[in-house]
Amino acid sequence: MGPWLWYFWFYSFLGWLVELAFAAASRSEDRRRRCLLLLPLCPVYGLGMLAVLALPPMGGPGLAVLGGLTATAVEYAYHWAGERFLGVRFWDYRRVPGNLRGRVCLPFSLAWGLLVWAAVRFVQPGAAALAEAVPAWLTYGCLLIFTADLVCSLRFLRVTGDLKGMRAAVFP
Repeated sequence: MGPWLWYFWFYSFLGWLVELAFAAASRSEDRRRRCLLLLPLCPVYGLGMLAVLALPPMGGPGLAVLGGLTATAVEYAYHWAGERFLGVRFWDYRRVPGNLRGRVCLPFSLAWGLLVWAAVRFVQPGAAALAEAVPAWLTYGCLLIFTADLVCSLRFLRVTGDLKGMRAAVFP
């Protein structure tokens, strides 16, 4: 279980960095992207990579296509769950061509395919080595902190439905 938790956290953190870079590059009003109250993690990226890593081993175009479809399916399900259970829309692709209910869109699905291929090919070997080296006590401590932040974040969103407020709640 330990390595899979670390993969989740590692790719959630990389996803947070991708969100920050995208916000800066697109000159978004919302440059302070936060997916949890405290921790710099975007769980949709971690969940997407866990789903990809659960696929049968493959490489090349097959990994890019199937990995991109898998990440897109996770993105759709994550957005649907956010709407259904928390009353929030984490993102809105309705203005992007090739979108499906504003939850996923073709340009980002293609990007996920390339990012998944690069992550599995170049990043995952190092992530696996690091995850295997982490002692169990550290994993449990991090799990406790993550769980507390996740519960507080979900509760905040469920009660307020204010995604922007959550992003500014701790560090304005």
